[in-house]
Amino acid sequence: MALYKYLKNIWKQPKKNLGDLWRQRLIQWRKEPVIVVVERPLRLDRARNLGYQAKRGFNVVRVRIGKGGRQREQQKKKRKSKNSRRVKIVEKNYKAIAEQRCQKKFTNLEVLNSYFVAKDGKYYWFEVIMVDPCHPSIKGDLKISWICEKQHKKRALRGLTSAGKKSRGLRNKGKGAEKLRPSKSANRAKRVRKHGHKQRLHLLKR
Repeated sequence: MALYKYLKNIWKQPKKNLGDLWRQRLIQWRKEPVIVVVERPLRLDRARNLGYQAKRGFNVVRVRIGKGGRQREQQKKKRKSKNSRRVKIVEKNYKAIAEQRCQKKFTNLEVLNSYFVAKDGKYYWFEVIMVDPCHPSIKGDLKISWICEKQHKKRALRGLTSAGKKSRGLRNKGKGAEKLRPSKSANRAKRVRKHGHKQRLHLLKR
């Protein structure tokens, strides 16, 4: 069995397989800042699978994301109107939020991808692979030089990473994926196809 396969099996149940190391690692990470630059990836198999290379131009950043925060504050000592609700619809996953915070922190780098590292009762930790698009070793590599092009600038903030595409409903396409995309224009076009010309005229008047 190869090394990467061993690592993959360990990370299927990290809390059980790592034991005290897992507990000590979480205690240390809670005391550290929210965004930390690390020397090498913790999950080498996952990082290599997502495009990481051990050479100049590649950086790995560990991000801590707080759980919760997906409900509005409860109204007290106020008139409760019809619009007073607590459920807040957040169409982004934790991984996409971690990538966007890294992109805002390191403006000269581009987000390649990210992966899960750990979690406890209060936080999630992710490691984000970031690339320097101006580095000569990145420009000269045919496998990764695509990220230097201008259309990939700030790709994490525009939902072009894998986590961003998942929250936008772009993982699946075709029949059966009609309601995955939260796009108003897509839903409007669907109503036009369903109800015909009358619905189209009604929508054009808006």
